[in-house]
Amino acid sequence: MEYKDYYKTLGVARDAGQDDIKRAYRRLARKYHPDVSKEPDAEARFKEVNEANEVLKDPEKRAAYDALGSNWRAGQDFRPPPGAGAREFQFSPEEAAEFSDFFSSIFGHSFREPGTHGGGQPRKRRGQDQSARIAIDLEDAYRGVTRQLRLDLPEIGADGHVTTHSRTLNVRIPAGVTQGRQIRLAGQGGPGIHGGAAGDLYLEVEISPHRHFTPDGRDIHLRLPIAPWEAALGATVQVPTLGGTVNLKIPAGSQSGQRMRLKGRGLPGDPPGDELVVLEIVTPPAHSEEAKRVYQHMAEQLPFNPRAELGV
Repeated sequence: MEYKDYYKTLGVARDAGQDDIKRAYRRLARKYHPDVSKEPDAEARFKEVNEANEVLKDPEKRAAYDALGSNWRAGQDFRPPPGAGAREFQFSPEEAAEFSDFFSSIFGHSFREPGTHGGGQPRKRRGQDQSARIAIDLEDAYRGVTRQLRLDLPEIGADGHVTTHSRTLNVRIPAGVTQGRQIRLAGQGGPGIHGGAAGDLYLEVEISPHRHFTPDGRDIHLRLPIAPWEAALGATVQVPTLGGTVNLKIPAGSQSGQRMRLKGRGLPGDPPGDELVVLEIVTPPAHSEEAKRVYQHMAEQLPFNPRAELGV
């Protein structure tokens, strides 16, 4: 389903007050009411306006909607963050028929008297779960790192306006974290309502591109340049890893594209990943007359057709 921008539907700013929302709703409701409007899509627009007003006129629903964060934009496919779906707010069965799947995925279907349960006391509500991304370097994923994270959280003021306040967290990223892994920070999401528990914050790890290494889960890939004589005769060469330089024995007769494995030299874990080294033979340039003579001598002494398998 698509994310619905209720502020855009009513044509108001995200910090609009309740009076501004009420005026915008009345103007659009008159414009698109099916009994009077001549617009071809009046009925659909009227339902959209009603749905947007149902959320933005209610401070609690508005806070829950705003807690989805700035990652969602109109027209994007909407997938609620973990634990964020089907929140139980109050609206009548008649109203429910007018609401979209997007609305229901956030607010659920609870048909009670507004704001009460049991003996009529305001119902405690758990805060909205939130999600965010955090970018780290591959070396940080290998060693672990502590990062500062600044959050902007919604808050309902005494006047019914939804404002935001900033909070800074020190987040510990464990060693061996992989691309796309989610880290749950319990109680660091949206604030609870009527004394309810705070939601959780889910951080999705994004590993920045590296100059030499390419991660694949816990494994690390590296293209290793070698000289033609190292490939032909064999050699022991130094290879960079995330944990430092190690020696690798190149077998005689190696070819470009040949893959070698450094066991346990990838990202740490149980078990740790490996470093997969792909050999790449690099030909020295023939810039000098002496270099050209060497290549000419090789051509005469080592007759070799690399295209023999192609039949040419």
